[in-house]
Amino acid sequence: MSVHHPAAVVVLAAGEGTRMKSATPKVLHQLCGRSLVGHVLAAARELEPQHLVVVVGHAREKVTDHLTGIDPDVRTAVQAEQNGTGHAVRMGLEELGGGVDGTVVVVCGDTPLLTGATLRALAATHSGDGNAVTVLTAEVPDATGYGRIVRDDATGAVTGIVEHKDATDAQRAIREINSGVFAFDGQLLADALKKVRTDNSQGEEYLTDVLGILREAGHRVGASVAGDHREIAGINNRVQLAEARRILNDRLLEAAMLAGVTVVDPATTWVDVAVTFEQDALVHPGTQLLGATHLGEGAEVGPNSRLKDTRVGAGARVDNTVADGAQVGAGATVGPYAYLRPGTRLGARSKVGTYVETKNASVGEGTKVPHLSYVGDATIGEFTNIGAASVFVNYDGQDKHHTTIGSHCRTGSDNMFVAPVTIGDGAYTAAGSVITKDVPPGSLAVARGQQRNIEGWVARKRPGSAAAQAAESASRAGTGED
Repeated sequence: MSVHHPAAVVVLAAGEGTRMKSATPKVLHQLCGRSLVGHVLAAARELEPQHLVVVVGHAREKVTDHLTGIDPDVRTAVQAEQNGTGHAVRMGLEELGGGVDGTVVVVCGDTPLLTGATLRALAATHSGDGNAVTVLTAEVPDATGYGRIVRDDATGAVTGIVEHKDATDAQRAIREINSGVFAFDGQLLADALKKVRTDNSQGEEYLTDVLGILREAGHRVGASVAGDHREIAGINNRVQLAEARRILNDRLLEAAMLAGVTVVDPATTWVDVAVTFEQDALVHPGTQLLGATHLGEGAEVGPNSRLKDTRVGAGARVDNTVADGAQVGAGATVGPYAYLRPGTRLGARSKVGTYVETKNASVGEGTKVPHLSYVGDATIGEFTNIGAASVFVNYDGQDKHHTTIGSHCRTGSDNMFVAPVTIGDGAYTAAGSVITKDVPPGSLAVARGQQRNIEGWVARKRPGSAAAQAAESASRAGTGED
């Protein structure tokens, strides 16, 4: 297939989408890590058009801000009043000066399953056949409600698009439908749009009327059939959004598995479009991989893990974990039931274990934080062991402070490190200590009160209690009394 780069792509994204029943504009709803319109823009960019214009209308400030954030080179045209698809395209062309030499591709902003490959096929067919307009069509199992593609029996040329309510019984038997995606000759499109009338039930300018206008003028109208009819599905409500998410997720997982990734249960595994994998990565059931997450070669994630914008090194193991903006080094182990917050950086072969939370923390190679601890705003060196139930006390109620623990340290269980504080290389801290002062390298820090036993306290203060009776029995047994 020859590569054909259109002069412009016009994306129609002005509608309100009332059936979504949401304060969020329809085209900004998300699936698999992108907005609906974001998916359409990604497909359109694969055509490498000279110009890319999005026609905005409802909540245009929100939509425009979103577009600027995801594709700063996109141009926007405003359709202040939703007067039909023809009117919307006319607004898009006016943004480009009113007319365009070359091919203009028109797509809908709510078709997230549309692929760049299908758009390239459309553009190539349009150019190769010398059409004035080429409509993207699809064969669907049930065409109810869709506009039917009517062709000339002898030549196969498209003679028109008939809406379902206007179709005859014979036409309703046709399963080839209009997708709402077209390729036009730019100058012919601009001229034809001037002739589109509004004498219809909606009082709007229909883009589909351009096909009849061009055909009556003697120009060729053709079609390009999509290989998968699901690509052209528009999203109008939350049910359709969920259906599209399932389809796109399956598409992404299939590509990953064909590239050498093991996905144990695709039905319970969800990924975003920007997620990347290396060969022999393994994903267990109940796992969500979001944002720009990356799994290195042989990395193993899940079950029941949620990773966002997180890099997992080769051979690392992440089990029952939530991670956001973290880096897990090669061969490291995380979880089960760990929480890696933004700024976490785990060195090679390190360990963050059960019920451990980290934030803005650098954990060195081979270092272990095995269980029941909070490590925040900290730097820990290599091959250090952090005792159970340790807390890095980083917040004084106003500011965050940093704790530094050196390499080859051994800190006791139930330690409180009150930042800012530094523990030198090779140092030890005793269990139950509250460390408020720096500990020199190789030292043992003990920071706890002396134990004092008050004998007979239970008998005096809790007479007759179960504890008092147990203590009295133990006392008699100790003296040999019956």
